Amino acid sequence: MENHELSKMLDHTLLGQDINKNQVINKCNEAKEYGFYSVFTVPYYVKTMVDELKGSNVKVGTVVGFPLGNTNTESKVQEAIKALKDGAEELDMVINISALKDHDRDYIFKDINEIVKLKDKLDQDFILKVIIESCLLDPEEIEEVNKLVYEAGADYIKTSTGFAESGASLEVVKLLADLNTDNDLKIKASGGIRTKEDALAMIKAGADRIGVSSGVQIINS
Repeated sequence: MENHELSKMLDHTLLGQDINKNQVINKCNEAKEYGFYSVFTVPYYVKTMVDELKGSNVKVGTVVGFPLGNTNTESKVQEAIKALKDGAEELDMVINISALKDHDRDYIFKDINEIVKLKDKLDQDFILKVIIESCLLDPEEIEEVNKLVYEAGADYIKTSTGFAESGASLEVVKLLADLNTDNDLKIKASGGIRTKEDALAMIKAGADRIGVSSGVQIINS
């Protein structure tokens, strides 16, 4: 895979408690220079990204219910509405892992679907990725939540926040690829992907998008 092809599969990410505006602007400039698919950072800086990426092909992305996922659905919906009105084009939301552990399928479905329904309510097309924090789940739970993510109407299932004990694994990406052979649910691998070899391995395993904080180093390696 050529570098320009790989770049188009990378979400250039900056997430943390102590980030600042200059760092966000730098990420945006790197994304434009290297042709990354998007920049992802916290909701507070969505308007900054919109301004910095204006006139480019780089998408604006942010997170919802991040990083724990166990805020209530109403809070996630309001967070999503604000981000979309500020100009976000992609949302990566965290499922309620506690609800999954309780096997509360109805809650998880609604948690996702209420944000999906914003496409019609706001008449705004956006991409929704659902983060499942796969390192906290066993294969049966991954299969269960994958089905719910698909049924609720999300666009992607995403492995990890990058804030748990570990991130994406090839085994989980392969499992998700097998589970989604016959549908259009895409896969985003994220968390701990720091080299070009890591990224290419995830793509080979079935990932359609890669979330990384070290996109420049990956492309230059």
